[in-house]
Amino acid sequence: MSQPIHELLIIGSGPAGYTAAIYAARANLSPVLLAGPTPGGQLVLTTDVENFPGFPDGILGQELMEKFEAQAKRFGTQVFSESVSEVNFSQRPFSVKTEKKQYYARSIIIATGAESKWLGLSSEQRLRGHGVSACATCDGAFFKNKIVCVVGGGDSALEESLFLTKFVSKVIVIHRREDLKASKIMQDRAKANPKILFEWNQEVIEVLGEKSVSGVRTKNIKDDSEKIIECQGLFVAIGHTPNTKLFEGVLDIDQKGYIKSENETKTKIPGVFVAGDVFDWRYRQAITAAGSGCKAAIDAEKFLETERKS
Repeated sequence: MSQPIHELLIIGSGPAGYTAAIYAARANLSPVLLAGPTPGGQLVLTTDVENFPGFPDGILGQELMEKFEAQAKRFGTQVFSESVSEVNFSQRPFSVKTEKKQYYARSIIIATGAESKWLGLSSEQRLRGHGVSACATCDGAFFKNKIVCVVGGGDSALEESLFLTKFVSKVIVIHRREDLKASKIMQDRAKANPKILFEWNQEVIEVLGEKSVSGVRTKNIKDDSEKIIECQGLFVAIGHTPNTKLFEGVLDIDQKGYIKSENETKTKIPGVFVAGDVFDWRYRQAITAAGSGCKAAIDAEKFLETERKS
């Protein structure tokens, strides 16, 4: 085989991928990291990050990920801005194909993350990071004593709404139906909270505001009537889509689309590990993604060490 066989190849470049690279590089595994279409992951789309330890004054998401990348490179990680189009984990060494070349590796860490589902509005995309968010835990504190809207009707939407009541003066839940999809206990908690109001049979058709959110325009799905709801923030809580399409039929994937893992980072294929939001549907935070990246790198190092000894 003319192509080199790497000890470790990392697919994905968010907090999970870069942390895995840092730990792997310091363990002399000389990792290769394929950054994908959005180097830095979802965090580069976030403005101020105030809940990542070590930055008491906050830091821009883009800047934080640039620091992650610089640290990974400092210890010898090779980073390529390439997207993976095909994987073959049926034999060793594993092979990974991008638009530019074929890579071979003795171990793999998958850190392709997940993407928030959005409404698909141009005004929504324009104001992302300027009042439009998909993470109350990340951004709720920026809306102290303000009015915010939450779009969605499932458990995630009500969890976001209840969390936001710690900061905001009012939460308006906008839902396309007359009844919620959330569990009864979550519905009871939300309906009992005096800060949470509901707008039924409404769908957001436009986010209003020039430099920041000033309101939303909604349409009643029953009679097509429109109205404007004034708010200073919009949280979209209609779910996440893990980036696992590449691994369908290769790894075990659960009903929500997340890769199944054993003992935290191990997949059903020895030598293939997962880290971050691609398997973690519960927490979805930068710090937990980074933590799982650390675990995956340590597990990969131990796997390779055991293999060398056998």
